[in-house]
Amino acid sequence: MPDLQILPLTDTPDTRRQLCELLIDTVAAGGSVSFMHPLPYSQADHFWAGSLAAAARGERVVLGVWEGERLQATVTLLLDFPPNQPHRAEIAKMMTHPRARGRGLASALLEQAEALAGQHGRTHLMLDTASDGGAAGLYERMGYHLAGEIPDFALKPHGGLTGTLFFWKKLGEASGT
Repeated sequence: MPDLQILPLTDTPDTRRQLCELLIDTVAAGGSVSFMHPLPYSQADHFWAGSLAAAARGERVVLGVWEGERLQATVTLLLDFPPNQPHRAEIAKMMTHPRARGRGLASALLEQAEALAGQHGRTHLMLDTASDGGAAGLYERMGYHLAGEIPDFALKPHGGLTGTLFFWKKLGEASGT
């Protein structure tokens, strides 16, 4: 995969515009990432402005996969947890643009997010994904353990309910244990 870089994202006009477009396209394609279709640009921009501001404060890391000048995928590592959970982080908003799927970008992002979690002293990761059309297979291949499913947890972007699968992983743990 020539010319690919995984970098922490900061709030520049171009980065934010591309993040908004990625979120809007992901939701339009049925991605269950907390938003409904059609997603107005202003709502996507409000979300990313807040997320990138939280990253600037050290509360999270927003990573992006760049292919040249084009943002192809993103994931967020949430780090801001209560005092009784200093060992924990959460993976959120994993999105690969529909045109860039099947190229290993999500796996590479997840590996980078795990490495960053370890650098921040986090040893326990959590994440969730939709039961319908989510990335459960990816997370299982990457060594995450299914904690369980809550049926009818969220609305799908185009309407109707879907369950949510919750996964966890201890960093440094061998896959499948």
